[in-house]
Order: sequence, then C-alpha cells, then structure tokens
Amino acid sequence: LRLNSEKVQVSAQLTQLVSTQQYLQTQIAYATSDVAVQEWARQEGHMALPGDIPIVPLAPVDSTPTPQTPPAPPAQPVKNWQVWDALFFGN
Repeated sequence: LRLNSEKVQVSAQLTQLVSTQQYLQTQIAYATSDVAVQEWARQEGHMALPGDIPIVPLAPVDSTPTPQTPPAPPAQPVKNWQVWDALFFGN
C-alpha cells in the first residue's frame, strides 16, 4: 500500500518534470530562432531593416516645454530649545 502510494507520487512528479522540460525546450527553441532575434531587434533594440522608414515623433513647433520644478528639500527637524528660544526671544 505504501509503495503504491509512493509510486503514484513519483509518477506525478515525473509527469510534471517532463512537462516542464518540454516547456523549457520550446522556450529555448523560440529564443534561439531568427524570429525572436528580429522581434527583439525591432522592439527592444530599436533597429530597422534596410528599406524601413523610421518615424521619430517630434514636439509641436508652437509648444512650450513645461519646466520641471525640483522637489523641495526635506525640512530640518527643529530642536526643543530652538522653539523656546524663538518664543521667548524672537530669534
């Protein structure tokens, strides 16, 4: 009974490992194919083939760029004696 149970578990693990192996082999075959290389070159590598007409988007001529304001520096913590000094002496 125990051996049959272990046989079923090992058989299930084997089936899962074979499935994983087939999936990985498919991924490797695709990754090493010409189609995958061309897809990467055009999408990620920003490359073009001879005869392609690349399009470069430009900003409209009459547009004014929006200035980016840097974030304000974090406030310095005020010590208690500085608060009391400001209250009593106005410093």
